[in-house]
Amino acid sequence: MNGRLLTLVALSVLPRLGAAQVIARDSVVYELAPSSRFVVRTGKAGLFGFAGHEHLIQARQFSGRVVYYPYQPQASHLAVSIATVGLEVLTPPDTAEIRKVTAAMRADVLDVPQYPEITLTSQAVELAGDTLRIQAALTMKGQTRTVPLTVRVRIEPDTLRATTTFSVRQSDYGIRPYRGGPGGTVRVADAVTFDIDAVALRRR
Repeated sequence: MNGRLLTLVALSVLPRLGAAQVIARDSVVYELAPSSRFVVRTGKAGLFGFAGHEHLIQARQFSGRVVYYPYQPQASHLAVSIATVGLEVLTPPDTAEIRKVTAAMRADVLDVPQYPEITLTSQAVELAGDTLRIQAALTMKGQTRTVPLTVRVRIEPDTLRATTTFSVRQSDYGIRPYRGGPGGTVRVADAVTFDIDAVALRRR
């Protein structure tokens, strides 16, 4: 029986079980695998935004854990940490701008020495059809905001895969978007988009 079917069966029998019985069910713990993909996409802004580039930024260093309760999905929770020093600009490919933007992102935008990680932690989880609706706390540069996530999840016997996309404004986290070019006329847009394709392996 796969994880999705197990969840549906569990939900169908919940009314016939006591609360203590349900809570006593064992959780399943998954840890993020290196094959997971965390990407941030930026847009262009400013009078001469057309002369700049949209940037694709990928996380190379991350860790995380998902604790899943098959018989009580709403009790499940997750925590992800991304090392800011491991964020790398990928586009445009192999140009001096990549080095310049990466250095500015780490030193001026994210202040990596003082804020070494970005974290995403669930606050509330709700099953909605074949997806999970999660209220999550996103912390960047010492500022925490709640973001709503719609997450598609596929659960196999030893693997969990979750995908989601969401956007936030950098200024909400006290981050000044990158500026370059003459007089700062080429700028990165305030809104950035996170694309997450997480693969987690069962530990117990």
